[in-house]
Amino acid sequence: MLDMIIIGSGPAGLSAAIYGQRAKFSLLLTEKQPMSGGQVINTYDVDNYPGLPGISGFDLAMKFREHADALGTTFLQEEVQSVQLSGKEKQVVTANGTYTAKTVILATGAVHRKLGVPGEHELRGVGVSYCATCDGAFFRGKDVAVVGGGDVALEDALFLARGSRRVYLIHRRDALRGAKVLQEKIFSTENIEVLWDTVTERIEGGDQVEAVSVLNRKTQEKKKIPVSGVFIAVGIEPDSGLFRGQVSMDENGYILAGEDCRTSVEGVFAAGDVRTKQLRQIVTAAADGANAVISAERYLMA
Repeated sequence: MLDMIIIGSGPAGLSAAIYGQRAKFSLLLTEKQPMSGGQVINTYDVDNYPGLPGISGFDLAMKFREHADALGTTFLQEEVQSVQLSGKEKQVVTANGTYTAKTVILATGAVHRKLGVPGEHELRGVGVSYCATCDGAFFRGKDVAVVGGGDVALEDALFLARGSRRVYLIHRRDALRGAKVLQEKIFSTENIEVLWDTVTERIEGGDQVEAVSVLNRKTQEKKKIPVSGVFIAVGIEPDSGLFRGQVSMDENGYILAGEDCRTSVEGVFAAGDVRTKQLRQIVTAAADGANAVISAERYLMA
């Protein structure tokens, strides 16, 4: 039986692996994606990770992975199908087997929230995207729309503006929620047009996106904007369904855990975007990974 299994290989999971290896735990990290890093790998420019201003998300993720590799971390590229978290012996089940450990760190992160409008699901992958840095290159010289008003939406709009002809930033409120420095860049970028108090009603198209239908909530004016791509950045929701009913969660599905990352189940810890916390950033996820391991170490020594 292992000392620890870490589920997820974003910054929280990789940080936990680094600290766990340094603590000389026998551990295993499971990841369902073919590349470590979580959401970070889709970030074009990371400007708020201390000491590494301007590094790309992909490069930062690779540095995390290389550090974990150098310490001898065992990675298992298999999607977890079920878990049994109660009792002294925790079980993590994949398609290829069952793995047991004394402690488990849940670091599954969060996933993109959907708009839930007609055309979104049908046109996903043919114009509807949740990752500007992944798909932006397909829309060079074209008109696109970004839906949202937070940091990710502003970053996406700025990234797309470098190659697209025009970027419509669709925001349901009369003020942006993103960082002030990003807002300043938005307002000073000529080919970005902000549509205030506006909601998306439908994404139009046949074989690919052709337009987005919007409604101004104040004036009740409706219009159809011809675009080739719609990038949705309306927040995230925790990837915690696998653990529902086994650990306590809030009404939004975030796992209840404080700074020590302890969950409602002894020997189970939650780190990164999947847990309840004030700020979900790379630096706080990495800190969670360290805290989770320290809490696990204290649990194992008790």
